[in-house]
Amino acid sequence: MPQITYVRTDGTSDTVEVPVGTSVMRGAVREGVAGIVAECGGAGMCGTCHIFLPEEQRLARGIAPIHPLEDEVLETTSCPRRENSRLGCQLAVTERCDGLAVDLPEHQVLP
Repeated sequence: MPQITYVRTDGTSDTVEVPVGTSVMRGAVREGVAGIVAECGGAGMCGTCHIFLPEEQRLARGIAPIHPLEDEVLETTSCPRRENSRLGCQLAVTERCDGLAVDLPEHQVLP
């Protein structure tokens, strides 16, 4: 089962096993990873599973480029988006995701 590391802004992280076919968001929620809220349950509508995915990680892991609807939702996140912003619910885990590390924003909802 692929292992994914979720890195918080304070440098702490959680590495969890995520089943193939599950989303990066669902794996975090399933394992209780702090920093992923997932208010819409994975429908790609709320932006509370916002993550930062380095482009080299995306390419090395074979993760699809951003979809226009995902791109639009990322304009509504509580932390400013970056060039490498993605929604964790839109990233399907494959065997190639083993070793993936994603950075989490400071917050998912306004404090």
